[in-house]
Amino acid sequence: MWLKWLPWRFIVRKVAREQGFGDPISVLAQFQNFAQPSDVLAPKELLREGVVLHARGLMNSQAIQHNLDWVWPFWAERQFDPHDKSFIPRAFSLTQINLTHRNWTAVGVPGSDEFPIVDARGLLTPYYDGWSLDVWMITSGPHSLIPSRLAEISQELAMSGNLAVVTRAESGPLSLHSRAEMLTQDDSYACRLTLSGLSTTAHEKSWLVVSLRPYNPEGVSFIHDIELLEQRRGWKVNGKSEIYFDKPADQYEFSYYRHGDVYSRLPSVEDKNKVYCKVGMATAAALFELKPGQARGVVVTVPFRKKEKKSALSRPDAASQWKDSLKPHCKLSIPDERFQFLYDAALRTVILHSPREVYPGPYTYRRFWFRDAAFILYAMLCAGLTERVKHVLDTFPPKQTQSGYFHSQDGEWDSNGEALWIIQKFCEMTRTPPGPACLKTVDKGGLWISRKRLAKEPFSPHAGLLPAGFSAEHLGPNDYYYWDDFWGVAGLRAAGYLENLYGDKDRGRHFDREAGEFLESIRESLLQVQLRLRVKAMPASPYRRLDSGAIGSLAAGYPLKLFEATDPRLMETVEYLLQNCFIDDGFFHDMTHSGINPYLSLHVAQVLLRAGDKRYFDVMKAIAQLASPTGQWPEAIHPITKGGCMGDGQHVWAAAEWILMIRDCFVREEDAESKIVLCSGVPDDWLAAEKEISFGPALTTFGPVSLLIQPGRDKITVSWNGAWFAGAPLIELALPGFPKIRASGGETALDIKRQERPCVS
Repeated sequence: MWLKWLPWRFIVRKVAREQGFGDPISVLAQFQNFAQPSDVLAPKELLREGVVLHARGLMNSQAIQHNLDWVWPFWAERQFDPHDKSFIPRAFSLTQINLTHRNWTAVGVPGSDEFPIVDARGLLTPYYDGWSLDVWMITSGPHSLIPSRLAEISQELAMSGNLAVVTRAESGPLSLHSRAEMLTQDDSYACRLTLSGLSTTAHEKSWLVVSLRPYNPEGVSFIHDIELLEQRRGWKVNGKSEIYFDKPADQYEFSYYRHGDVYSRLPSVEDKNKVYCKVGMATAAALFELKPGQARGVVVTVPFRKKEKKSALSRPDAASQWKDSLKPHCKLSIPDERFQFLYDAALRTVILHSPREVYPGPYTYRRFWFRDAAFILYAMLCAGLTERVKHVLDTFPPKQTQSGYFHSQDGEWDSNGEALWIIQKFCEMTRTPPGPACLKTVDKGGLWISRKRLAKEPFSPHAGLLPAGFSAEHLGPNDYYYWDDFWGVAGLRAAGYLENLYGDKDRGRHFDREAGEFLESIRESLLQVQLRLRVKAMPASPYRRLDSGAIGSLAAGYPLKLFEATDPRLMETVEYLLQNCFIDDGFFHDMTHSGINPYLSLHVAQVLLRAGDKRYFDVMKAIAQLASPTGQWPEAIHPITKGGCMGDGQHVWAAAEWILMIRDCFVREEDAESKIVLCSGVPDDWLAAEKEISFGPALTTFGPVSLLIQPGRDKITVSWNGAWFAGAPLIELALPGFPKIRASGGETALDIKRQERPCVS
């Protein structure tokens, strides 16, 4: 505790002067000049994560560039190769981080919080932030197969039964097949890697090699100790983790840092049982000899040791757990195989990453944020996964402070709006009344928004708004973000809705008034901005010019629908972004992310869809093309390499947005008009196949509904079946390119003649 009393500023400045450095305190103080005054300058959560990231980057710089003869992960092999388009000069960079191929896919079982990840070349990392297993093929001659060094491999997501990543690689006479998955094992889980190697060369000895690697897709992860298990059927790593082979290897080889990578020693006939490496860069290899023309299989198992006391009951097998978890989901059937696959993969992604809380990713973002959670939970809710949503919502009250703030990160003034909004959506779409404890949480959350708003100062562009805060990192430095404000309005409306329906009506009316006054303050602020910028487009904050951060202001249209679909403020903002911030039909965010962002691109597509602008489909197609072979998106995508360049390599929010995008193409509520819009995003491409299209049951605020589209040569028949909560809402059929049709009372089907399409010159 005494450390806090030290004169840190004086010490830092004195040391800097003595060493001939500039004064870092003065430099850091200047950072504040680029942001608005705020309660929080930099969230400690992100600072902590940044320190960890760059500490690893520093280790990477020491480990990799001096040992380029080692076999490294795919990203490092590319990023350190001057002949590759992924190359990044090291020069003055103190840290070396994966900035070009942040792509991986988690495997797992619903309900487990263990997420083994597989990178784009099959590298398997069983434990969070741990070591990895790589698989090679070598020969006594010149041939070898090292997946991370291959330009092309084949990888897919297997979804039949269990969830698995399948990787296939070929090089000359050598071919390799691997399947990574997670299985139940008695009362716990295990990661299993099933391998098959084939060599067709008869003139060279060949081996299938399983190698233990001191790194993962982020970089170095220390291995100090490796020793053979009894009966020589696996390894013990760092004295605690165990790796089992279904049969003993023909040879084992070990190495430590000063002796180089184990790869350089293969094949070897040394008979050692263990290795110790002070540096933490121990490596090992298990060699399985191959006969020419005969495939050989090896099964590698990494058990996850259960911390709690063993249960007397065994878990259902993984395939059964996946089947049960998928039972209630909203099913899609379309002729577009790519879109279909991405929808099915996205469903499994959101299920996998909601064991008790909900995580935006299996690795970099394996923690909770209200912002990401709101979108992910909404996608799960729309997909019919209501029980999973409820379990996560039950974790919200403990995350609320005494003041009413829903805290997941300092300075995020949008979190209260997001938490209250998703609680309202759940109650609306399931007709589940909130209990007394939930209403208390809602009340505290709404009051926090009201109290947090700034005073009404004459002629101040931020009068009546929320204070400057950090908000989402992609918006920029601390500022009075409209994103926060729009969510604040939504939160107050949600509190008003829930109190009016289930609680204190006086309190409900109070929140409704507050929401109206808040929205009016935003409108007044936007009018001042309009006069300053001479456009109706909305910047990120009242003091910003138009830039890519304006993407946050689209929240007024999607998902919150605070503005009408074709409001000029929305449409001019979209046009600005399309003209200035799009690369290859994807939204390129040049702040922080500096990559093509899949989920933010889909926010633009949603606004276009709602406005009846057919360009929504161009964005959807672009984002579909950017998905990995396993159907995943990183948070941001490098515009040249098309690999991940920021955030988690499997971003769950992106998967959620794909689910929501597909859903809104078929079913979209316009609550203000008590209306459901059907088929507004069903494109010509799907209708031209003349195959039945179906979607549902999809939860809506009016009740669940299922759709069937039967495209014929002369007409298109759209029928629906709704289990409405309180009578059928107004139904509007809005197939792109055809006149909108409103169903008469009691109608459950409409026919559209093909010739009704207006001629377009």
